[in-house]
Amino acid sequence: MALLETHGLTAFYGDFQALFGVDITLDAGATVAIIGANGAGKTTLLRAISGVLASPGAAIQFDGEPVGHLEADDVLRRGIAMVPEGRKLFPSLSVEENLLIGAHRRAGHGYWSLDRVYELFPILAERRSNPGTALSGGQQQMVAIGRALMSNPRVLLCDEISLGLAPVVIRDIYAAMPHIRDSGASIIIVEQDISQALAVADHVYCMMEGRITLQGRPADLTRDAIHEAYFGGAAA
Repeated sequence: MALLETHGLTAFYGDFQALFGVDITLDAGATVAIIGANGAGKTTLLRAISGVLASPGAAIQFDGEPVGHLEADDVLRRGIAMVPEGRKLFPSLSVEENLLIGAHRRAGHGYWSLDRVYELFPILAERRSNPGTALSGGQQQMVAIGRALMSNPRVLLCDEISLGLAPVVIRDIYAAMPHIRDSGASIIIVEQDISQALAVADHVYCMMEGRITLQGRPADLTRDAIHEAYFGGAAA
């Protein structure tokens, strides 16, 4: 059953159109990966879904209701949380304070709490009193993910969570994804790393120049088809 859908979604930065009729579907309990090169529109898509960018009301449906017209705060309250590219931690706050900010707008109770975030990422419990931005890049990414989880989201949007991190750190972060999904959250991951995206996703969408150029289950997508959809030309 579709939990989140976009229908003919468009998005603009002033007069510049960044998305052109984007249709995606996220089923309850699933992980969707959005792949594409820099400038393909991946982050813009997540910004629109999260309410950061204004969208036509009916262009985004969440749990059967239009949410495209809502402000980001209302989208978060409905149950869609975002892990932004670059982490965006508060430098003046400790790890624990950064995490607690994530619970500010949640409604009711859910699976995620400070203790459960610390179980997911034990290093954060050890560093809970440290300034959030004093941690390594990978640990900061864990804080950003934990902060989003503290809102107990039904949909978790992850924007380039592997960017700039060492392979061993990326492995540890992606190892947490099955547990996050088991907690009841469906996931949309924006990734430039094609192999990483294919490894974790139930369904993949490829974007180029603000449009969906390919979609399908990872097992059904050939290397040549992905290369053409990603770069606009066949693989050598």
